[in-house]
Amino acid sequence: MPPTISPWEFWRATLKSPRYILAPMVDASELPWRLLSRRYATDLAYTPMLHAPTFVRDTRYRRENLASCAEDRPLIVQFCANDPDIFLQAAQLAVGHCDAVDLNLGCPQTIAKRGHYGAFLQDEWDLVAKMVQLVHKELTIPITCKVRIFEDINKTIEYAQLLEKSGCYALTVHGRTRDQKGPLTGLASWKHIKAVKEAVKIPVIANGNIQYLADVERCIEMTGVDAVMTAEGNLTNPALFAGTQPLVWDVAQEYLELTNEYPCPLSYIRGHLFKMFHHCLSWDKSLHLREVLAKGSTPEELKTVVDNLKELYLPYQSGAQEWSPPADHSLAKLPFPPWQCQPYVRLPPEEHVEKMKNIATQMKRAREEAGDNQQDPPQGGLSKKKLKKLAKNPNKQFRVGREVLQICNACPNPMGVKCKYSLCKTCCKSKCYTDNLNCEGHGIMIQLRRQYAQEKARATENGEKVEKVENVKTDVLA
Repeated sequence: MPPTISPWEFWRATLKSPRYILAPMVDASELPWRLLSRRYATDLAYTPMLHAPTFVRDTRYRRENLASCAEDRPLIVQFCANDPDIFLQAAQLAVGHCDAVDLNLGCPQTIAKRGHYGAFLQDEWDLVAKMVQLVHKELTIPITCKVRIFEDINKTIEYAQLLEKSGCYALTVHGRTRDQKGPLTGLASWKHIKAVKEAVKIPVIANGNIQYLADVERCIEMTGVDAVMTAEGNLTNPALFAGTQPLVWDVAQEYLELTNEYPCPLSYIRGHLFKMFHHCLSWDKSLHLREVLAKGSTPEELKTVVDNLKELYLPYQSGAQEWSPPADHSLAKLPFPPWQCQPYVRLPPEEHVEKMKNIATQMKRAREEAGDNQQDPPQGGLSKKKLKKLAKNPNKQFRVGREVLQICNACPNPMGVKCKYSLCKTCCKSKCYTDNLNCEGHGIMIQLRRQYAQEKARATENGEKVEKVENVKTDVLA
């Protein structure tokens, strides 16, 4: 049976009218990090996005991701799903461990595209509505949703109203489209968020462009939303909502103490330390700690990194030594010293594109100087990994004079030699899936699989047999 309270009663009585909200983050919003964030003014937290089918069938996965305690409330468990019945089963298993379940309709990553969930369901309104309606009807706790915007404001409003009508009790709007991600993230549109808030009658949470507490207040004033959610801003400064910039080693030690009490995977801990230490680890004298942190295989080794980082920077923080990084170093441009928690600011998309062009030019020049007269491919013929290394160290030299591979038309990776569309395998698979095509060179036969599935369905209805398509896995229907 559906919840007995209204959306606003749920917001005020159950969630306690939250203002500051910690976003669901894969491998990052686990219990110790939620508890740390709650110590610094976070009112409401979400679990990481959980895969509904795995949650239903895997007891261990379910137990680990439902880990919580009395201080970890209110709490919302978020799922990604594309099957109404599976989503309902997962939601039912979460009842008693949280105050609501959330449907992720905003994840823009490649894994979401392949798994057919997150932001890649935003064009399937019937399916989305069916999932929300079913859980709202059958679950005793409310369902909420997190979405990304469409470029068209009116379409974004219609989408939000559809979710409200289907039974959504609170809506988080990330003010970016699903194409705004990674180095092309750019700014979130608060204008879209404001339009949604004015068009629906349920609580609305804004997500995007939050780096300091002042951004939170400005967002609420400009959009009229009921609360603000942050993800990346929290990872670099878990005290963001408290409006402070604490010492990175103090917060790191506090987090490590929580992980001792509530154990979590070492990869989660390492990831959080890298985020908080981002600026500190960019100094020449601390580069060795970056390697130690990356290779650390025990909690004790990671704790040693925290202690060594503190020992390295403490003389500067205390004033015993003068802090004066080179004027052209990124550390000299920070608003606070690197030992204080503060955001990492991405380059604007246009600057990132220009930076990649400059790197390609540098590599072309290096090949010319080495006597390599081969045609220069896009992005200098480097993989994404090497481009990142070159961006951090422009003087780094890669081997030249080798045969230069042709580059994928859609990304900097090498294209498949036999690819019909001059793409790497990943980009080719996405194109074939989207455009209903085949690529014999990569062995990606999406169109053929779909034709076979249609013929099999028709034959089954008519009691006929259909011949198996050779070299195609017929159990996978796109």
